[in-house]
Amino acid sequence: MLSVKIELLEVLRQTLENLSPGAGSKAVFESPKVAAHGDLATTAAMQLAKPLKLNPRQLAETLRTALLATAPFARWVDAVDIAGPGFINIKLKPEAKQQTVRAVLSQGQQFGSQPAMGKRMLVEFVSANPTGPLHVGHGRQAALGDAICNLNQTQGWEVYREFYYNDAGVQIGTLASSTQLRARGFKPGDPEWPSGENAAAYNGDYIADIAFDYLAKKTVQSDDREFTASGDIEALDDMRLFAVAYLRREQDLDLKAFGVQFDNYYLESSLYLSGRVDAVVKRLMQAGRTFEHDGALWLKTTEYGDDKDRVMRKGDGSYTYFVPDVAYHITKWERGFEKVVNIQGTDHHGTIARVRAGLQAANVGIPEGYPDYVLHTMVRVVKGGEEVKISKRAGSYVTLRDLIEWTSKDAVRFFLLSRKPDTEYTFDVDLAVAKNNDNPVYYVQYAHARICSVLTAWGGDVASLQQADLSPLQSPQALLLLLLLAKYPEMLTAAALDFAPHDVTFYLRELAACYHSYYDAERILVDDEAVKCARLALVAATAQVLHNGLAVLGVSAPQKM
Repeated sequence: MLSVKIELLEVLRQTLENLSPGAGSKAVFESPKVAAHGDLATTAAMQLAKPLKLNPRQLAETLRTALLATAPFARWVDAVDIAGPGFINIKLKPEAKQQTVRAVLSQGQQFGSQPAMGKRMLVEFVSANPTGPLHVGHGRQAALGDAICNLNQTQGWEVYREFYYNDAGVQIGTLASSTQLRARGFKPGDPEWPSGENAAAYNGDYIADIAFDYLAKKTVQSDDREFTASGDIEALDDMRLFAVAYLRREQDLDLKAFGVQFDNYYLESSLYLSGRVDAVVKRLMQAGRTFEHDGALWLKTTEYGDDKDRVMRKGDGSYTYFVPDVAYHITKWERGFEKVVNIQGTDHHGTIARVRAGLQAANVGIPEGYPDYVLHTMVRVVKGGEEVKISKRAGSYVTLRDLIEWTSKDAVRFFLLSRKPDTEYTFDVDLAVAKNNDNPVYYVQYAHARICSVLTAWGGDVASLQQADLSPLQSPQALLLLLLLAKYPEMLTAAALDFAPHDVTFYLRELAACYHSYYDAERILVDDEAVKCARLALVAATAQVLHNGLAVLGVSAPQKM
């Protein structure tokens, strides 16, 4: 139906242009608020009435007459009605809606996808410092980042996934000292172990595992580094390097279990070692965008919309954390990524204005508003009706691995993507393993499996259904399903533009519900061959769209359940 809609939209554009030069830009179709009013709607008459000094309803009648006189409207449109002050509602013929089935079956996994644009996008997500296991917040970020990558790939972007982390900061020093204490035989609660609210120590059992393997002189390898332990309990730097490699490997294992892979790992330390941080500070100073006050170097971020100027270099000579961020984003621009998206927690909200201000002040050609940000809240985990706050593995929080082991990769992904990123979310473990219609991922996957069982019982070649006569698809339930299938490409485009993978979960749940209603209303494997093939084509197209949508989320589409 998308091709039909494009054809009708072009007719509307040309009709408006003929009416008034420049008016073609008002050619937009909307979905009527009440389904019974039609399949498409336009408010062009009401928008143009005032500048043309015409009554909007009379203008709508003029447009209606002109549109119905065209060949595409005669072919695809059943009726054009005027409502209210000048709404134009368009009801399509069943044949127009049926075209969607042919498009889905012929395009398969590419249905909904746009041609390659030749433009590059970088999405940075997870970016967890290697100081402990990935927690459920990292899991939400991993699901969001990967789904946003998949969404934009459907829109023709060449997407690059990047993981950015610090391997040499204060937290890494705490990791090394904690590992050394464990290697010496101390544990949390011992007099030798740092205690108190702000104690510099990591208490999880994973620290003991790192120490044990270090003393055993093991070699650990992650996607971006490898290190062999010396076993020397006094070699704190060796212990640091080993602990970082160990935890990077653990992160890789968790992410692979979650179905997430990265194209590149970028070290914050490299920005200092390469001189990029010093270079960007020098550039900002030379541009006259800095000033000194109270022994610190400040950036005039208020000139770029920030609520106050920000310290770049503290009195002790160290840089504040947004300075390497500015240097890092300049590298993204220099590497040819014209669109950049950062997936981060809501606690990073304050960095947005200062990073963008630093990029504008650097004057390297980066456009305003670069980069884009998607901020997400943390996740509460409920199991057995009670909130779970502690993991034995991590010591103080539920890990991503815990969540996957308690439920499944599919459930964790779908659930973590089922709400807007900036809304609080409670992950119900018991619901995630329930095999009933209350479990949204089960409900959607079951719809796909149910269709597969019908196709298996039929036993024919799905490819042959591309040639089926679709005219028997006339029932209200069939037409509703056809209309919903046709909305998939536009839903993908909007979701990609808004960085909103939750829109995909909403759509899939609606499509699954629509299919279940259709299945309950009409038998598919009937004796009439023409009717059977038409219905099989419809459900096969539905299965394909369910499969495609689940793939965007990184969720499987099982054939049996």
